[in-house]
Amino acid sequence: MIKGHSRYGGQVIQAGATLPAPFTHISVHSAWREFTLYESQMPRAASNHMDNSCRALCRSLLSQNGLQPEGTDISQSVLYTSLMGLLLVADREKELPLGSGQVGLRNVGNTCFLNAIVQCLSHTRGLRDYCLTKSYLQDMCSSQEPELMNEFTKVLEGLWDVDGGDTTVNPGKFYRVFKEAVPYFSGYSQQDAQEFLRFLLDQLHTEINRRPAHHPSITTTPEPTYTRFRISEEASAMWKRHLDRDDSMIVDLFSGQLRSSLHCSVCSHYSNTFDVFCDLSLPIPKRSDSRVTVTLRECLDLFSQEEKLEQENSPMCERCNRRTESTKKLTIQRFPKILVIHLNRFTMTRFSFCKSTVPVSFPLNDLDLGPFGPVDCGSVLYDLYALCNHAGTVNMGHYTAACREEEGWCCYNDSCVTQISEDQLQSTQAYVLFYQLKSSTTSRK
Repeated sequence: MIKGHSRYGGQVIQAGATLPAPFTHISVHSAWREFTLYESQMPRAASNHMDNSCRALCRSLLSQNGLQPEGTDISQSVLYTSLMGLLLVADREKELPLGSGQVGLRNVGNTCFLNAIVQCLSHTRGLRDYCLTKSYLQDMCSSQEPELMNEFTKVLEGLWDVDGGDTTVNPGKFYRVFKEAVPYFSGYSQQDAQEFLRFLLDQLHTEINRRPAHHPSITTTPEPTYTRFRISEEASAMWKRHLDRDDSMIVDLFSGQLRSSLHCSVCSHYSNTFDVFCDLSLPIPKRSDSRVTVTLRECLDLFSQEEKLEQENSPMCERCNRRTESTKKLTIQRFPKILVIHLNRFTMTRFSFCKSTVPVSFPLNDLDLGPFGPVDCGSVLYDLYALCNHAGTVNMGHYTAACREEEGWCCYNDSCVTQISEDQLQSTQAYVLFYQLKSSTTSRK
């Protein structure tokens, strides 16, 4: 995908415009012909502006890639989405009509976990706008009906209805379709909100994936075991391999990349593995007094601290070709646009399942993850825009959401919506935090 994939940011597609079906590669001139088909449907002033902009774009893409115009092939992700981005920018005056979004969700039987997560996702603007404009219908590769995505979109349409007709929205059909896709959630028992979020995002991604379900594997020549790569190059190669199979708006927004670095104590060999994540599950430091507040920074420090692995628990050293004592450290190699942080309050002990009630303080603005990224990556700042709370015990609890609005914060307690102060956000109930990338001095290639 996708170095230059356009994120549409809520702009509305011109009414009646026909989008071309996805294709793998396209010549510049073929793309231009496709573009002129829906350019003709635009007002003359916008058409002239787009004509100049698109010609400039094609010249820029050619020059940046050192290509010649005739017969040039440019991948869909670079050219096609760039052209679509320009088409949407031309319609900038037509903003997406939205209501206040301050609408509750009906509890249809122990579904407070669903309601809280849906409210947080509803306030994830990139995902909300993508759903409401139904851009996924042009984006997706599969010819099958995206039933869950359609029902999720209907829920968002009710929550953001500009007429404000409903005081509550019924998510019952959406939940039924979700349970058909994920039978693990069948029944009416209480479920874990973070687990629901993971399953939901995974299923939505599957439906709207830009890649075919059985994409042929890419054959590569195996590298010698000890070949040294720059870490950034190795990470980039692994990320591109992931995008070759899994590429959707869910990935665009929520996916990041973790680097696990293993250091052998015998031969000092370093090996790296890279894994994709959609949330960070952070341990909460233990305190002798559970009333003492810990900070989110302390949770991140504990998550990323170097861990000593004994010989019997250590993986094979590539160079020694045997298990040795080693150390392991996690860092964030690629930062997601939307950072989901799960505070791991529920833990299994030897005899029981228990919940931590340690208060965790977290910044509402300018959370800096730069210290947990690559060396010298600079500041990576995030702002909080939503959180999911859990009140109660392991066996009996209740989920609510708090979301940032233009005029402040609102609490979403199933069908009830009330304004709250920022002071009320910090509590022992904070469970899943949603942050949006604000600024970064590091590359997100």
